[in-house]
Amino acid sequence: MLWILRHARAADGQPDAARPLTERGREQARAVGAGLAALGVRLDACLASPRVRAQETAQLVCEPLGVPVHEARELGGGPFDPRALAAGFGDDVLLVGHNPDVAQAIADLTGARVHMGTATLAGVEGRELQVLLRPEELAAIARGGDRG
Repeated sequence: MLWILRHARAADGQPDAARPLTERGREQARAVGAGLAALGVRLDACLASPRVRAQETAQLVCEPLGVPVHEARELGGGPFDPRALAAGFGDDVLLVGHNPDVAQAIADLTGARVHMGTATLAGVEGRELQVLLRPEELAAIARGGDRG
């Protein structure tokens, strides 16, 4: 499965590449990681944009999964080919990037138009969108379905 994640909520400011996650963003990223762990997802690799907010997101998501994060300049802004980028890293790869690029990559792979809010996760198998989860849904999964 190819997993594509938009970075979590980041602080406003300049320079853009140095914007860190907010506390809410850190919570979102932890929820993604906890949800993936609860679902039993095992990643072979994680590649993330070099921008601070994407690196922080990837680190927080991958920590409970025991997966190291690799920097990928191709995810730093602009169109990218997710399959080419993930090639050689295994079957289950997480890509962490930015909008509108992640939404466009999903559309290019599947034809699906999706809203990729902060920390929204998509799972693509072949040319089909299999999973689309927001951080709130992943947090509920991690809690065993309890929305409270």
